[in-house]
This record gives sequence, C-alpha cells and structure tokens, in this order.
Amino acid sequence: MATQNDSSFREGQSTTRPPFFDGNDYPYWKTKIIIYLQVLDYEIWEVVCDGPFLPLTKNEVGEDIPKPSREWNELEKRKASLNSKAMNALFYALDKKEFHRVSSCESANQIWHKLEVVYEGTNQVKESKISRYTRQYELFQMEQNESVYSMYTRFTDIVNTVGALGKTFLHSEKVKKIIRSLPKEWRPKRTAIEEAKDLNTLPLDDLIGYLISYEEDLAAEKGHGEKKKSIALKVSKYESDVKSKPDDKELAMLARRFRKFFKKNGERRKFRNFKNQREKKEVITCYECKKPDHIRSECPLINKLKKKAMVAT
Repeated sequence: MATQNDSSFREGQSTTRPPFFDGNDYPYWKTKIIIYLQVLDYEIWEVVCDGPFLPLTKNEVGEDIPKPSREWNELEKRKASLNSKAMNALFYALDKKEFHRVSSCESANQIWHKLEVVYEGTNQVKESKISRYTRQYELFQMEQNESVYSMYTRFTDIVNTVGALGKTFLHSEKVKKIIRSLPKEWRPKRTAIEEAKDLNTLPLDDLIGYLISYEEDLAAEKGHGEKKKSIALKVSKYESDVKSKPDDKELAMLARRFRKFFKKNGERRKFRNFKNQREKKEVITCYECKKPDHIRSECPLINKLKKKAMVAT
C-alpha cells in the first residue's frame, strides 16, 4: 500500500497530482508548481500572485465594502472559489512539516508569500541571492573535458535559480553567454556559428544541438587518431623486432666465424702441447751421475773427484 512518503505516489505518475515539496530544493519545486497551477487554471495562478477575489458593493455613502456571500452571482462565486482551489493544490503539494508551517494562512497568496520568505528570505536576502547567482552567470565557463550536456545542465541550474528569485535573462543573452563560455579548442565552431547564424534569433535548443554534434565529431576524430597511432606503434614494434632478428646469411657467417675461432684456438693449443713435449724431450742428462740439467764435463761429482786427485798428488 502506498504511503504519503512514497515518491511514486506523490508525483510523477499523474498530471493531476501537484509536485511534492518536502523542504528540499525549493527553486526546483517552485518552477514545477508554477507550471502546474497555470495548467490547472491560469486564473488560479493569478489568485496565488494577486490574492483572492472578493466581490464588492457600495454602501450608502458610496464606499466599497465586501458584498455578502448570499448576494453573489454565479460569476462571483466561481471567481471566489479559485482561492480555495489554489489553497487545495498547494496544501496537497506540501508534506506534513511544510503544511503546519502555512496551515494558518487564509489565502493561497499568503501561503505562497510565506514559503518565499522562508526559503528565499526577505527582499534584502533575495537581492543578495540574485546578486550572487548573477555573478555565477557572468563568470560561467565551460570546463576542460566537460561534455556539452553537463555544461548545459550547470547553466540551466543557474538560470532557473535566478529566475525563481525573480530575475530573468533574455533568450539572446543566454545564447551569447553559452557561445562566449566555450573553450579555445571550440573556437572554429564558435566562429562558424557566429558567421552563419543570427544569435539574436537562434533558438537555444538548436545551439546545443550544434554543439553536441560538433562534440561527437571531435570525439570520433580523436578516437581515429588514437587508433592510427596505435597501429603505427604496432608496425614500428614489428619492424624493430624484424630488424633485431638476424637472417640466415648472418647466422651462417656467425657460424663460420665461430668455427674459425675455435679452429684457430685449437691449433694454438696443439702447438703449445707440442712445444712442451719437445722441451720435455730435449732435457739434458749427465752420463756420469745420471742427473738432469748438466753434462758430464760439468758434473759436480767428477769435479769433486778431480779435486781429491789433485790433493793427493
């Protein structure tokens, strides 16, 4: 079973249900409830703005006084009932807390004025808010890497907030403001629009459509460029790999050099072994004492014997 806190029951499912307000985002609700009341009956919206209709009559001295309800005609009764219809729509649009805030009001105009004072402040506070949001409007710029849709949403929020406070901007002013807010890379599109279109009559929706189309073209070109760059990098890497791999001729030449190198080292090794063996074979041995590294005439043993013989002599 749906309850009063169920947002799907409160609004959005039928045009006969007023936009619901729970104390949050008053500018958003105010814009929606104004349209709802105007669609319901434009005279109801006039009653909210100007106050209830009170039939008047003249007294004996010619002064205007309230006319007794029993003397109202059908037209006066219908106009007087517009206040009750407006109050009924506003009461159904408020949650319990907001309802108790305005339940003592006797007219739709009083309800409307009280909500404005609570959520927009007095005239002085309202002027301060208008000045602050107008400053945001004047300094508005499209941010880097921001989509057109996101930019337009931020712009619309500022414009609607200022509009809810009572200040409006001309259609041509909003178009020119968005054109001026575009970043440098959008300069070609900006120049093309300014030369081809009259900004004083160009619809804002058409401008946003042109910008979204241009944004999609930029994204497509960027994606194509990145794809070409990726392909070039792959080709460059493949060529580098191919160049780094030796072909059959290079491999054969390396093999020949390798074999030649080992063959030369092998011959040098054989020569050293032969030389060592030859040196070993050519070692001198004494015939007298049978010891190496000297001959018989230099043998110490013979010299010793000669010395003894000389002594004996």
